[in-house]
Amino acid sequence: GNPELPTAVNITWSSINFKTILQWQPKPSGYFYTVEIHGQTSDTKKKCILTTETECDVTDALRNVRETYTAHILSVTSSRVDNFEEPPFAVSEKFTPYNQTVLGKPEIQNYTQKGSKLSIVLRDPLTPYTFPNGSFQSIRDIFQHDLEYKLYYWKDQSSGKKYATTKSQKFEVSVESTRNYCFYVQGVIPSRRENHNGLESMVLCTSIGTNILDEYGAEVFIIIAVIAIAVITLAIVLSVILCKCKKAKAAREKEPLNGV
Repeated sequence: GNPELPTAVNITWSSINFKTILQWQPKPSGYFYTVEIHGQTSDTKKKCILTTETECDVTDALRNVRETYTAHILSVTSSRVDNFEEPPFAVSEKFTPYNQTVLGKPEIQNYTQKGSKLSIVLRDPLTPYTFPNGSFQSIRDIFQHDLEYKLYYWKDQSSGKKYATTKSQKFEVSVESTRNYCFYVQGVIPSRRENHNGLESMVLCTSIGTNILDEYGAEVFIIIAVIAIAVITLAIVLSVILCKCKKAKAAREKEPLNGV
């Protein structure tokens, strides 16, 4: 090999929903990189041949998602034309897509809150892999019964969370019919030793048009009642005072007539 050429360092795998990018350092100067993907049982595949980049999309080379792979990042010069001299290279950590790819954010297709039932319908994230007819496989097509979804939900403006799980694309949970709820969902692979939880979906909230008493409870009702009683009492007191004033005025107006 050519020991003068630097080899790659800080090699990392980045994978979401089986789209996998290999990254490393440093930026080459006067040489190139070529990536080789080595599987335990599959043939070696070359990707990003003679590249000056420090990342490579290796998704196509990892189609057997249950296999364990390593990446060899070769440091090469463009003048190398023979196959007898092995270039210097660095080896990545092992990577098994089925166990290590991160589950992407689930898409919330529809949600409704009717009465005391909150219903949520999801759409499985797609992967870069396709069926023979050209349609994209979803993560459910690959993980099948290993895939679950976890729902976290809570009363709007409250911090107390509840959760529910499902192996389907639907949730239906019991809630208070007079309260709005917020929620998010994430994919889960319980069979994994690590990387159990996927990325969280965006947070959404229901809107059922609650009034102020539903929102703040009995405290507001008590305050409103006290204010109403005070206003009524004040009105009565003022009415009595005005009535007495009128009687006193009428009495004073009659006094001169009585004197005559």
